[in-house]
Amino acid sequence: MSSAQQLLRSQRDLLLNWTCDHPAPLLRWLRDAEVLSSAHYLSLLERSPSNAVAQALETVCSTEESSRKFLQVLREVQDYYCRDLQDWVERHCRNNATSKPAPAPVKVEEKKPKSPIAKLFRGKSSKGFTLNAEVKAKEELRPNRSVKLANIRVPISAHKTTLLKRTEQLKCYSEGDGVASNSASHIEIRYTDLFVTEDDDFVDSSQHEYFDLASRRARIYVHQACQRIRPSHLLSPQSASGRPPKRVKVKGIAGIGKSVAVQRLVYEWAIGKNMREFTCVFDLRFRELNLIEAPLSLLELLGERFRYLKAVLPDLFTSPSSLLFILDGLDEFKFALDWNSPDKNIDVGSKVPVSELMVSLIKGSLLPEASVILTTRPSTEVPKRFFQRCCVVLGFEEDQVKEYTTKFYKDTQVAEKVYDYILNNDNLFVLSFIPLYCYIICTAMAEFFSSENQDADDSKSLELNPPRTVSEVYFCYLFTAIKHHALRGSAERSTPRSEVLSRAKYQLTNLGKLAYESLLQKKIMFNRADLEKYGVTPADLQSTFLCHILQPLKEETVEMFSFFHLTVQEHLAALYCAINLFSQEDIIEALDFWCFGQCPPSSTAAPLQNTDLNMDKLESLQMFTRFFMGMLRARLGGKLDGLVLSPMEQGDAIPGRLGLWFQDQFKSRKLENQTALNLLHCLMEFHTKEATSMAAPEIKKLNLFKMKLSVVDCVAMHYVLQFSPHKLQELNLGYSNIGNRGLNRLGPILHRCESLYLRYNCLDRQAAILESAVLKSNDCRVKKLFMCGNNLGPEGVLELWTALEHNTTVEELYLDITGITERGTTNIVKCLSKNTSLKTLTIVGNDIGEIGRKRLRELEQCRPGLRIIANFVDDLGLLQAYLDWVDEIQADRDQFDSVKNADALQSVLKGLQVAGERVERGENAEKAKELQTKIVDLLKTSTDLIRGQSLKVM
Repeated sequence: MSSAQQLLRSQRDLLLNWTCDHPAPLLRWLRDAEVLSSAHYLSLLERSPSNAVAQALETVCSTEESSRKFLQVLREVQDYYCRDLQDWVERHCRNNATSKPAPAPVKVEEKKPKSPIAKLFRGKSSKGFTLNAEVKAKEELRPNRSVKLANIRVPISAHKTTLLKRTEQLKCYSEGDGVASNSASHIEIRYTDLFVTEDDDFVDSSQHEYFDLASRRARIYVHQACQRIRPSHLLSPQSASGRPPKRVKVKGIAGIGKSVAVQRLVYEWAIGKNMREFTCVFDLRFRELNLIEAPLSLLELLGERFRYLKAVLPDLFTSPSSLLFILDGLDEFKFALDWNSPDKNIDVGSKVPVSELMVSLIKGSLLPEASVILTTRPSTEVPKRFFQRCCVVLGFEEDQVKEYTTKFYKDTQVAEKVYDYILNNDNLFVLSFIPLYCYIICTAMAEFFSSENQDADDSKSLELNPPRTVSEVYFCYLFTAIKHHALRGSAERSTPRSEVLSRAKYQLTNLGKLAYESLLQKKIMFNRADLEKYGVTPADLQSTFLCHILQPLKEETVEMFSFFHLTVQEHLAALYCAINLFSQEDIIEALDFWCFGQCPPSSTAAPLQNTDLNMDKLESLQMFTRFFMGMLRARLGGKLDGLVLSPMEQGDAIPGRLGLWFQDQFKSRKLENQTALNLLHCLMEFHTKEATSMAAPEIKKLNLFKMKLSVVDCVAMHYVLQFSPHKLQELNLGYSNIGNRGLNRLGPILHRCESLYLRYNCLDRQAAILESAVLKSNDCRVKKLFMCGNNLGPEGVLELWTALEHNTTVEELYLDITGITERGTTNIVKCLSKNTSLKTLTIVGNDIGEIGRKRLRELEQCRPGLRIIANFVDDLGLLQAYLDWVDEIQADRDQFDSVKNADALQSVLKGLQVAGERVERGENAEKAKELQTKIVDLLKTSTDLIRGQSLKVM
């Protein structure tokens, strides 16, 4: 047996004793050195620390090669461990140096030029090892830096160890032995990467952030795949300059994974596997900075926050380019930020208010050479000009939802069933792209799909079917938390729901009141006094189910609390209102207040007293109102028994009264697009036929132009409109990006729409097939159909011509820029010559060729009453419409990005060039030339902008 194996086997107990308290660095580096397989590594992370190290040593000692690699790894990670281990490495690695091969280079995700201090760290001068020649030369030239290294090395090691212990665990719900529990899981096991892309910074800040995310996903997910960025590449060099950005902004809604992504970045640096160009990383959370009232310097701030670094901070600041500041959660900062104030001449020792300190650090007037990553929610205004890279986190993609679900459950069969259920339920499917929603869904689903339930009689399981609506998902999540608090997992599963809820009534009522009254004030952070005011004590949070609801935020000198997600706060607020409104009048007054800002008259109902809500906060209550309707339905259905002492006054009449209220809103109010959509969602969450049947007939027109709708929005529209027996005069979904999936959900109601606007919706041949079925229906009432800007292609259009052969309703059909080729005109004469209703057909912007144009001329002869517009210059009104369209795109960058408008503009340009060869004079020709010039200018401007913002980092 050779020396490395002998050495390790003889010293096994010592090594185990030195490393078992904190095995993470050793195990990770052994995996990356391919001593441990990925599967073996992850399994070790689930073991106790001592057992994990013992198992790893057993594997290491199996071969001479792995033993040698272990010694190399041990040299790299020695600073994480005690002085005795470091002395051992210095002594034994020196003796082993002559017989072992040169260390293989460490594999890291990205390699960048190292800062002077970082390079010194890499080349530790342990005896028996050869220093990197370049580093050695620098050490000889700069003896003073070696002195600084001696001062910095130990505190930095302590810093990394502290960060590792703080970041290596993710809080999560776990399923084990049939008992649900709130636990932590290693970040390497549970972390799932995120979908991040370049941020265009065009946001409607008045929207609820969940709805803005849905819009943004609808726009970006299909069209900007090339701009996706891995979180670990946020500081990678930019393609334009070739230099890493110094200031990076990352924004995303609550629960989208910003803080967890930051946690992973810090973990990767602390374990030595990413961002190795930085000597030190300082992670600061704005929720902690809220507690700083007095002016202070950056040195004082960091010295207090990272006390073990206090003595070496001056040395660290001598090389600011090797420092990274991660500032997490700007949206939680309570102090006002003045971005337009003149830069002050301050340094790391200047005492200023903490708000000025943060502004200076972000703007770069303080430590401009240091790097800064800032995370925030979309609602927080931070000028883009201060950043070299701006990104937006969009959550999971479909594959990542599956990955997360698989990691969540230990039972793979349960994971597959839950994922399939999510995939086949549009409400859950759309929610699951947000990581925290995905967690809530998986937690709720554990009750229905866990292996112990497979053979259980329905009467002994929960008194619910698997959830379908958003409200049901959240209630199931809450019920799961209550059940495992109140019953401690020991009672029979047949324990009545009312008994489970009654045990938690006091806490839920108090917590719900806190949630509701804070929601009206847009308050999301609470101190101990806030909790005690509502009868919620921190002890409750630590020993009861409330730990599922409120998240303690504990740092060295900080104790704050929050609902771990905004929607959890909204749901609890809705539950509180549902159990504290006792009459029809209370409910109507509450809806008038929440939806339209009408202050309620004097009422004895607790939710309607002391109401203080600004009109500009109404948008933020939309998700809350949906939750309320779902919880109201639950109460009327008896599912909240145990929380309420008596049934609601005239409960049986409430659906009818609500039906009248919704009917009146659609009939009498001129509703904004978002408000109208929210009312549709409220009806879907209430899910009561009586109410919906009364309201639906009053919806004569529905204009959701440019709303960027999700599939769930389409489900809500279908749910409500299916109860209307009348035709819909107009359904305008232009530029809404519903895609084929959304159109499929609307399919059963499309035949009743007289004017149907589906322009620029990412539709293709499958959508044309669906629409063809609509046109063939005997009940079809469609008169105007707008399909412009969708890639229907020749095959899709052939389906439409066939459908129109016997259709007797369609009078106007708009197929501009739909990818029609010569083949797409093959049956146009045969089919449309038999049609008797069609009066207008526009087909501009399609490359149908000379044969196609010949067929159109033949069709005109067969159908003299049919006006065909195949060239832009044929119709002055059409030219003006396209001029207006280009002006609109130019003024609205969001619209330009929302669909493939660059491709559409190129098609228009080509069509103008072809038509211009035949028309050179007259008003039409002048308009055509004007349109052509504007398109060329717009495309050039857009190309320059994209080139300047390009992020080729994948």
